[in-house]
Amino acid sequence: MNHIVLFEPQIPANTGNIARTCAATNTPLHLIEPLGFSVDDKHLKRAGLDYWHDVNITYHPNLESFLASIEGEELHLVSKFARKTYSDVNYNDGKNHYFIFGKETTGLPETFMREYEDGCIRIPMNDEHVRSLNLSNTAALIIYEALKQQDFPNLEKTHIYENDKLS
Repeated sequence: MNHIVLFEPQIPANTGNIARTCAATNTPLHLIEPLGFSVDDKHLKRAGLDYWHDVNITYHPNLESFLASIEGEELHLVSKFARKTYSDVNYNDGKNHYFIFGKETTGLPETFMREYEDGCIRIPMNDEHVRSLNLSNTAALIIYEALKQQDFPNLEKTHIYENDKLS
């Protein structure tokens, strides 16, 4: 199973969008506190729309608590500083994969990244033009790469709608 982990997220709309992606992909969401917003925030709820009841959310009081809860699992730190490309990793190995994303302003702590350097992955981009990619876009891109490699388990590859525009 895949998991999305947000380390001290600060922007409610990003977390809401990521929660919506989690609902669409059956992906558990882990939020590492402190959060930069209230979970009652109207922007958070608006971004997640009416999908909150379909998201499996676990709150962790800090990074140490989160790490203790997943001891021995595959941890992937998503960072522009990584040297390994996200698409070069095999996610179809039957293991649980935890994709951890840093806070929007400062990313992941440097000491943490150095400790887990082998698990660091990056999305290729033009670093001369852009400082970073949007957090919710990045989370979607990474989770769908893992799901693609796993042949989209428990997801509908096609769906016929009552008023299907292509029928």
